Amino acid sequence: MHRARALAFAAIALAAALVSCAPVKLVNDLVPTDTFRQERDIPYGANERQRLDVYSPVNAAGPAPVVVFFYGGSWRSGSRTDYLFAGEALASRGFVAVIADYRLYPEVQFPDFVVDSAHAVRWTRDNVARFGGDPQRIFLMGHSAGAYNAAMLAFDASYLRDAGFDRSAVKGFIGLAGPYDFLPVTSQLMRGVFGYPDTSPATQPVNFVAAGGPPVLLIVAARDSVVDPGNSARLAQRIRRAGGSVREVTYDQLDHRTVVGALASPLRGLAPVLDDVAGFVAQPR
Repeated sequence: MHRARALAFAAIALAAALVSCAPVKLVNDLVPTDTFRQERDIPYGANERQRLDVYSPVNAAGPAPVVVFFYGGSWRSGSRTDYLFAGEALASRGFVAVIADYRLYPEVQFPDFVVDSAHAVRWTRDNVARFGGDPQRIFLMGHSAGAYNAAMLAFDASYLRDAGFDRSAVKGFIGLAGPYDFLPVTSQLMRGVFGYPDTSPATQPVNFVAAGGPPVLLIVAARDSVVDPGNSARLAQRIRRAGGSVREVTYDQLDHRTVVGALASPLRGLAPVLDDVAGFVAQPR
């Protein structure tokens, strides 16, 4: 009973934290600790922000699929340490999870955070085998701004190529509430990040969709008031026109923050987001 009360309190706390953007330390303290092994603060570059954490599943049978996860924060904020709940969620389903920091505005502007993301993926390809991961089965996943970073890597092959990575090892892209098609830039928060008023069409993931891209899972929160769900709809439409594979899942009860919060053990009853992600990753390819 004590555990049940603690988890119920954690669910309320995480929901409040996600809504207020407060730290989620309380919930991270309450997620299971017996589902993963964690290696923290691993550098993939020279900058202090170019670091990542790896979550390996316990007792994995053979090399596991790998999910590289990028968090959101309008390219201005965020820390991999806040996303232990996401690493645990993925590891609990038998995947190796890599959660990477990247440089933020105003230190950098587009495309530097995408370049950082590409180098994190390159590091993953080169090193994940020693954590039990399969370097030939890498999935790119992100929420909000992190979904944008992952989408740019999935659709514009130049970033991974310049980082020395063959995109053929990317077996899928998973986007949670991402901005993929947002010109003209109307958000004051985003104008500095993307060089307004001279924002290039090359900033838009939707403009790089072409035949031969990886399979895509788009998870949408119908109550999203931060990122227009139309971004996902337009991206899906473009993928279908190019003959690609895309699945859209919309949750009427979720908003911009709870769509990623639902990955956390105390909040999985909100919606089966983790089931959707796990099913997509586990599909034979």
